[in-house]
Amino acid sequence: MVLMASAGLGLAKIAPHYPDSAIWRFVGHQCEHVAWVGCSLWDLIQPAFMFMVGVALPYSVANRQARGQLFGPMLVHAIWRGVLLVLLAVFLSSAWSQQTNWVFPNVLAQIGLGYPFLFLIAFTRARTQWILAGALLLIYWLAFALYPLPGPDFDWAAVGVPADWQHPSGFAAHWDKNANFAARVDVWLLNLFPRAEPFTHNAGGYQTLNFVPSLVTMIFGLIAGRLLRSDLSMPGKIKRLLIAGVTAIIVGQAIASFGLCPIVKRIWTPSWAIFSAGWVVLMLAGFVALIDWRGWKRWAYPLVVVGLNPITLYCLWQLSGGFIRNQLRTHFGQEFFASFGERWIPLMERGSVLVVLWLIVWWMYRRKIFLRI
Repeated sequence: MVLMASAGLGLAKIAPHYPDSAIWRFVGHQCEHVAWVGCSLWDLIQPAFMFMVGVALPYSVANRQARGQLFGPMLVHAIWRGVLLVLLAVFLSSAWSQQTNWVFPNVLAQIGLGYPFLFLIAFTRARTQWILAGALLLIYWLAFALYPLPGPDFDWAAVGVPADWQHPSGFAAHWDKNANFAARVDVWLLNLFPRAEPFTHNAGGYQTLNFVPSLVTMIFGLIAGRLLRSDLSMPGKIKRLLIAGVTAIIVGQAIASFGLCPIVKRIWTPSWAIFSAGWVVLMLAGFVALIDWRGWKRWAYPLVVVGLNPITLYCLWQLSGGFIRNQLRTHFGQEFFASFGERWIPLMERGSVLVVLWLIVWWMYRRKIFLRI
């Protein structure tokens, strides 16, 4: 959440000022999404968010059961939570539109679409959860693999693909931008809703059906959450997380290397679901080792403040970033962001917005105001 609200501190825009620096090229690459195939740190934000939804669910269910809540009311709440998340995502997507923009690639919508299913899966055995995760990825892979490739006369410009686009070759072409199974489903699905003009494509290549493999990401988190709640020793938990993380990275990369499916975050390919989960598991292992095992907690205070109001921060970032920048210019001078030179304006803008947003959720934290769905 902190990475997301930072908007990369504008480092990707600063990097081109240092074309001869390998360090700046690396930093710039890590602070923005890859165009299609591949992975950067920035691409891991959404899978980390979704993975943690799964990690938190065993704790939430156990807490509700301890308070005497029955399965039925909990299921109704899970469905209600999913609906609210989807509607909130549509609201955020429509903030600058003339009418409701019925699209569902937003991370909140993706969580909302999968959350009721995740809740039901949480009551199954671990073996069943692994089988379901594998089956969903296999079915999703088959849907893309069996979908016919576009012909030689396909109008790529009509679906927002530029002429200089680097198309995946061979079998991987089944996972090309806006010419795949999920893109075709969106053309059908999203045109069922009222629109100012017919939906033809998503500019970034994101699709509604991403929620299916994203559900697998949340199932992986669910399994990790169960592990963390188990009676296994802390070193044992960390060891299993490390093994699982490294294994997932190797498996995801192997699937891509053997040409079965490219690693593409924007359509959440099966290889991406496994590969990204591996990196997120390693991140989780690191936090668990530092905080729960070693007891080094003070350094994480800024993250705790954010973690207790994540949806609040997300909505504030989506809706008020431009307003905050304008207000800072108004009260500190129009040249405030250029204080350290023109090339550092992106860093000053995004860093200042991050500080303001953090101070808002810190104020809420101090007053024990926690907005939850």
